[in-house]
This record gives sequence, C-alpha cells and structure tokens, in this order.
Amino acid sequence: MRIILFTGKGGVGKSTVAASTSALAASRGQRTLVLSTDAAHSLADAFGARVGSEPTEVAPRLFVQQVDAQQRFEQSWADIQRYLLSVLDVAGVDPVAAEELTVIPGAEEVLALLELRLHALSGDWDLVVVDCAPTAETLRLLALPEALGWYMQRVFPVERRVVKALKPVLTRAAGVPMPGDSVFDAIQRLHDELDEVRDLLAGPDSSVRLVLTPESVVLAEARRSFTTLSLFGYRVDGVVANRVFPEAEGDSWRAGWVAAQSHVLEEVEQSFPGLPLWRSVYRAGEPVGVDALRQLATEVYDGTDPLAAPAGDGPLRITRNSAGAVLRLDLPFVTRGEVDLARHGDELVVTVGSYRRLLSLPPGLARHRVTGARVDEGALQVRFEERNG
Repeated sequence: MRIILFTGKGGVGKSTVAASTSALAASRGQRTLVLSTDAAHSLADAFGARVGSEPTEVAPRLFVQQVDAQQRFEQSWADIQRYLLSVLDVAGVDPVAAEELTVIPGAEEVLALLELRLHALSGDWDLVVVDCAPTAETLRLLALPEALGWYMQRVFPVERRVVKALKPVLTRAAGVPMPGDSVFDAIQRLHDELDEVRDLLAGPDSSVRLVLTPESVVLAEARRSFTTLSLFGYRVDGVVANRVFPEAEGDSWRAGWVAAQSHVLEEVEQSFPGLPLWRSVYRAGEPVGVDALRQLATEVYDGTDPLAAPAGDGPLRITRNSAGAVLRLDLPFVTRGEVDLARHGDELVVTVGSYRRLLSLPPGLARHRVTGARVDEGALQVRFEERNG
C-alpha cells in the first residue's frame, strides 16, 4: 500500500493538490482513500461533496474521510482522561475547565494518524493520501511517536513499578488517586499504536510531498521542513510549486509577478536537487469537484508517475567498514554550527534548532565508541570504532 502525505505552509493549496492527486490515482484504477489530519477539513470543499466520519465514495474507487476526532478520542483516551479528571476534581478544579485541560493538544491530528493505521491494517486500499495540517503542526505530530517511545522505554516501566508498590501509602498521604492498571494499559496501547504509525510512515512505501507557492518566505519554510523531516527519518519524494503565473505578453503588471516567481523557482530547483519539481499554474478560481481535480493533477504531473515511491535507503544509513561503521543522517541545508550531537549510553542525541531526535543505536553499533563527526554535503556523518579490550 502506498502512502503519500501532503504538507506545506498554511494557504499554499496543499488540500487541493492532495485531493487532485487522489482523484487522478482513482481514475487510473487505484482504490484510493484521502483523509485529513487538518482541523480545517478542506477536503469536502475541494470535492464539493458531503463527507462523513467514515470513508465516503465520491467517485469510482475514490473515498474521502474526515476523521471524527471526538469518537476516536473517546476510544483511545477515555481511561486516561477519567483518571486525570479524578485528580483535578480532588484539586478543586471546575469540572468544565477540567474537561478542557484533559484534552491533549493536537488530539485530532494524533487520532487521524491512528485512523491511518487502521486503514493500513485493513488491506482495503492501494493508496492512502493524507492531507496534513500546516507544516509546524505536522512536524510536531510526526516527532511524537519517537518522543513517546523514549518515555515508554526509559520512564514508564519505573513509574509503573513505583506506583504499584507505593499506591496505598501515596493515596492516603496525598489524598490524590493513583493511576490504576487501566490507565497504564491505555498509555501502553496508545504508544504501541503510534509506534506502528511511525514504522508505517518511515517505511519505503511512504513519503511526504511538500507543497509551496513561489514566495521566498514559503520556500524558506519548505527548506526547514525538509531538514526536520529528514532528521526524523521521513522521506520527501517531491515538491509541488502551486499558483505559478503563466507568461503574459503586453501585461507589465503580470510580467513583474512572473519575473519574481521565476527567481524563486530557480531557488526551489537549487534547494531540492534530485527531487521532482511539479508546477501548477495559477487559476482564476479553485478547482472544485472530481473532474476538475483530476484535470489539475493531469497537468501538474505531466505524464510522470505521481505514485512512484522514492528510491534509496532513506535519510538514515549505516555502512560498515574495517574499522567500525559510519552513521549518515541526511540534514539538508544545515551547517556544522547548527547541529548539536551527544552520546548517552545506547542513544545518539541529535539536535537541530528546536527539534531533537533520540536515535537508539542498534546493538552492534551501541558497543562501539564515537571517534568523530562532521556535517558534510548535507548530511551528518558519525564515525564509530570498536572498543579495544
């Protein structure tokens, strides 16, 4: 099953591009589902159809879904929320305020990813297209499974044992209810499901497609997104430049826009070498409906395969040599001074800007020592050598 996630700065038209790609794929015989992790839920507007919380068929082999966050929230978070509400009740927090405080930020996006997992397990689809939230929210979302995984491996087992041993004493002393097995089981279940999502989205059949408009500010954000997606091990398979002005003779006002966009598009080509760059011309009105969307995608992809999976091993690679090994992590656009690297036991901690990734080293590499690191040709390269004695 092929999975393509579309993301980009808010307002660049990513929902339209995601919808058009799915319409084209379905017309070519792919059983296709397109769903949204964006709270704005623009897909229904793009297709000009009523879309519900279950897959709705809008054309042959083409299904659209807007996830019912409340329903999925109750299924995945109910046990944890009940415990948190009991703690806030003891603290004297107003019940209405407590209800709001126990809703995790970004819950709708997280639960949409869990919905993606269920669809992948079902085997019903050839292609799943995900219309993601704007870039910043998407990056935080895709970092969540790995961050939660670190907590579950390092902190959660100790916390669970301590609470079980001291529960009677803590409850009497503090007057606050301690979490029971159902709470810990719910957290463990949520982690396991998100871990499956992480494996699914970092796999060879999944990729992220960046959508941008030919503007310097938008390009700058797309470049940062490419860096961060690579940091967390996600493949970027191409860039869609949307709302490109066509050439116009005798119109000096539009000629100015064409010139400005052409300069930015040159920078786009230089910024993403080796990646396909698809262009969508500016239209007077947004394409609405399956036919209009399919026509848009036909023009954008211009005979290329919009579903082709990216080649290669992905952003993270480990190569062995006679002395030990070299770990290479793609970090496009990053300079040496922007990367912080640390080793803590069996983990390599890589920090770029406000994003940090904890890389759990495979057993064979964890026994080696780090002998050097450098940032070169858009990648972090870390050398490992076997310990003597």
